[in-house]
Amino acid sequence: MSTTTKTAAKACKNCAFWNPQEEGHGECRRHAPHTVAFDVDEEVHFESVFPMTTGEDWCGDFENQG
Repeated sequence: MSTTTKTAAKACKNCAFWNPQEEGHGECRRHAPHTVAFDVDEEVHFESVFPMTTGEDWCGDFENQG
């Protein structure tokens, strides 16, 4: 009797926490969004964003979708 185990390559596109957006890119939803500050017309604006990655990126928090 043989058993096979399906394993995905460690890549964001195979991670349970990745939210694809546009071709080949997506948001990492592993943690809460980060607040970023930026200047617009001499005013400071704040926005909460998830880190954007490519589908081929990966990190130590990878968790297989399966």
